[in-house]
Amino acid sequence: MRTPVRIPTIEATPGPAEPLELVRRLSDALEDEGVRYCHWKSTAALDRALRGESDLDLLVARPDADRFERVLRGLGFKEARAPARAEAAGTFHAYGLDAPSGALVHVHGHYRLVVGDDATKAHRLPFEEAYLASARPGPLLRVPAPEFELVALVLRMVLKHATWDAIVCGKGGLSAGEAAELAYLSARADPERARRVIREHLPAVGEEIWERCRRCLEPGASAVRRARTAWRLERALAAHARRRPWLDAPLRVWRRVGTALRRRLWGRRGPRARLVRGGAWIAIVGADGAGKTTAAEALRRWLSPHLDVRLVHLGKPPRSKVSGALRRAWRAAAGRRRAAGAPGGASPGLVDGERIGPRSLAKLLRKVLVSRDRYLAYLRASRSVARGGIVISDRFPLPRVRSMDRPATAVLPRLRERSRIVRALSRLEERYYRAIGPPDVLVVLRVDPEEAVARRRGLEPEDEVRRRAREIWGLDWTGLPAVVVDASRPPAQVLEEVRAAVWERL
Repeated sequence: MRTPVRIPTIEATPGPAEPLELVRRLSDALEDEGVRYCHWKSTAALDRALRGESDLDLLVARPDADRFERVLRGLGFKEARAPARAEAAGTFHAYGLDAPSGALVHVHGHYRLVVGDDATKAHRLPFEEAYLASARPGPLLRVPAPEFELVALVLRMVLKHATWDAIVCGKGGLSAGEAAELAYLSARADPERARRVIREHLPAVGEEIWERCRRCLEPGASAVRRARTAWRLERALAAHARRRPWLDAPLRVWRRVGTALRRRLWGRRGPRARLVRGGAWIAIVGADGAGKTTAAEALRRWLSPHLDVRLVHLGKPPRSKVSGALRRAWRAAAGRRRAAGAPGGASPGLVDGERIGPRSLAKLLRKVLVSRDRYLAYLRASRSVARGGIVISDRFPLPRVRSMDRPATAVLPRLRERSRIVRALSRLEERYYRAIGPPDVLVVLRVDPEEAVARRRGLEPEDEVRRRAREIWGLDWTGLPAVVVDASRPPAQVLEEVRAAVWERL
């Protein structure tokens, strides 16, 4: 059983804030539009939110909702939806790009104060208007009176950590950050004013339950006492709950167990938010040495803390079971030939452009299987896009790019006329490539051919690198929704341009 964390004796004073430019602009726009709002919780760590290191939890007056959302859209924020299990009525999510830093700013908007365990968020604290009326200017953003914030924090923590199921599941103690926040507010809030908030705005809770809630968060409070207090608080807020307590508790346990199993057995993280505009396929293409893998991984790291993001490699797709079995058979046959003393070296290729040897035919079959593997990887990732996720692809087959990720049988026009086997393989391969649709966002990284050769020297044949780089460099990308980026510049500049271009098109 998890024991409560001892409340720190040192006051948790926020450090100096260095707000992001986008947060400054948001603050100014909200004031200019006269939107009634406040950053309603975690003011002890408000400096982190101003720097984009945590969410901006903003409580907004319902009559000002339209103006608030108009401000966000004007600043380039994009609305997102949390996973269904974490979604609560009266809340929403929006993300904006702070161009100077490249950071994503997450605004978690609230029109209702919905609190409780993270698994269900089942209770509302019905004193939003009074909460907003207490707000005053703070470090850049408006903040509530400490008494209101203390009341909200104590009730939140009891509902989150003091229920019997939280105690049994080992979540009965405050985290270090929550304990520090409680100490921070307790030192600033006037106890009598906090009781007045309960009397005037939360009469269903009442002073007796309030005092019990406050004491059950103190170090040394017994598990039985905390569970009884949480039960009484749930009953007091029953008129403002999403479901009855005897239904909510089993649901919390079920979701906690499911989350633990996903993490421990399959290594899966919890679901992330998805943009309201829908999913998107982002393809990064370019020559060898252009930085495709670096850019794709940087985009994944940038977006994945907030949104449902998946990274795939269509240049080297995962092998299917069929491809793996045939590859093992190919290696076994090669091993038997070596053991029998068969000559090594390269296999014979086309003969007079009219026939193909068995080993070359086997190589051609492997190319067709690669096209199938690409299609299967594309199919799996496309389902994620259809569900609202974002897929980032390192390389992508494009019809106009002939030097990489293209049908291998397309280079055998004469042989296709004479060989039924090659025709069948060609049709199969082309069918797989035709099934791969265009990406939603296409980023083309162009690099000078000689620069590409210098970057890949010793890793790949120079002639091959130069040939691919020349093709990408010389292609006319007009007519395609492509963002052409000069990848010869320093990586930081390239990534900054790629991030801005991708975010604009999501």
